[in-house]
Amino acid sequence: MLLAALYGVVMVYTAGQPVLALAVLAVICLAAYVYMSPRAYAYRYLFPGLAGIAVFVLLPLVYTIAIGFTNYSSKNLLTFDRATQYLMDETYRAEGDSFAFSLHADGEAYRIRLEDSQKGDVFVSNALALKKVEPLKLEMQPFDQAKIVLGDAVQLRELIKLQAALKAISVAMPGGKQASMSGLREFAPVHKLYVQNPDGALVNQETNDILRPNFTTGFYENTKGEQVQPGFKVNVGFANFTRIFTDPAFQEPFARIFLWTVVFSGLTVVFTLGVGIVLAVVLNWEALRFRGLYRTMLFLPYAVPGFISILVFKGLFNQSFGEINMILDALFGIKPAWFSDPFLAKVMILIVNTWLGYPYMMVLCMGLIKAIPSDLYEASAIAGAGPLTNFFKITVPLIVKPITPLLISAFAFNFNNFVLISLLTSGRPDFLDTKVPAGTTDLLVSYTYRIAFEDSGQNFGLAAAISTVIFILVAALSLANLRLTKVNQTETR
Repeated sequence: MLLAALYGVVMVYTAGQPVLALAVLAVICLAAYVYMSPRAYAYRYLFPGLAGIAVFVLLPLVYTIAIGFTNYSSKNLLTFDRATQYLMDETYRAEGDSFAFSLHADGEAYRIRLEDSQKGDVFVSNALALKKVEPLKLEMQPFDQAKIVLGDAVQLRELIKLQAALKAISVAMPGGKQASMSGLREFAPVHKLYVQNPDGALVNQETNDILRPNFTTGFYENTKGEQVQPGFKVNVGFANFTRIFTDPAFQEPFARIFLWTVVFSGLTVVFTLGVGIVLAVVLNWEALRFRGLYRTMLFLPYAVPGFISILVFKGLFNQSFGEINMILDALFGIKPAWFSDPFLAKVMILIVNTWLGYPYMMVLCMGLIKAIPSDLYEASAIAGAGPLTNFFKITVPLIVKPITPLLISAFAFNFNNFVLISLLTSGRPDFLDTKVPAGTTDLLVSYTYRIAFEDSGQNFGLAAAISTVIFILVAALSLANLRLTKVNQTETR
């Protein structure tokens, strides 16, 4: 097993990932020490869990934070070396005769056929495998001297698949002319567009323009400051974080979305807990008949996959054809615009999320209520107390402390409830007074998704910075809740 792991390290290193290979090697060495050294005997049982936390929690967290300090975006995807190589591989068509091109199958290989567009001379190559993309120089020969029978020309779909291998081929004609693939049906004289100077600058062979890398913006730029794509990743320090709090285009929607995210998370916990605890108390009433049936029926929303329930509610709230508006129209003559009015959209989201979340709270409260000694209720009954007194003086005080950590985790979960917003409203309706697309029902996590993958140019660095801020906010709010509720304090007797 150890040899297999070391072989894996070598494979990762040869794939061009030396840092990752070093990290994997460190983990392997640590695992070998833990399971082979008597001093680390106690850690043998903890190591799998700790390794899982490191790989699935800490590593993504550190990687996300690191991206937040870069300009990583759809325009700056590549490393500097790869962006340079991309530009160095660019070509342009030079002056000279072109040749009509077709590719013909020859068994499992292929032959290139070129025809001089002016003289009508036909040339053909030797059989080519075309299985790898590698530079290759071919000598073309006149078709009448080759004495072969060409097969059918390949279809355009297959030609496109082989395009990368064909572009790496340079052919030499009998007269000494050189040509390369310049189109799907044409070979022509093609030259490299850029050559690299010793100082790293790239010279455009067609326009003599000089490009120099700008490690602040992450682009090659000409003397006029014009940027040439593709860009490359550079470290931008705290620029993304500063932009969140100082750029008016992001600052204003960010503040409003943050406020709505806190309100949404808090009200969701309050509503689901309120509905859940009331139902739990009612279902624990021993005089209630068919309690098992009611319990099953009320638990059903939790058994249905959440995304199905959300899509069902999306249809129910449809303004024109939804059953909810049909009932409201029949009873009160109104058809609320649930998806276009910002306030009603938020109300709809809270209704749906309460429906999705109350069964969890109900089950928790039922279990906690079962743990309360019945003697307390009997003594309360002897003293003449009513149901409300029992609820507020016995039930609530005895379940609030054990359920508080779960309420805090529910708050943190809803803080990042991306699925609900994405499937129900997609963050719409949008704010009308912001420069950056942002929705009135967007949570911070869905707003981050729109920045990273939809509306704002796929700015992954900025999205990672916002994700980091969200993580800090959730951690701070959870810590504050724990301290305020004093759930971690040990009781003193």
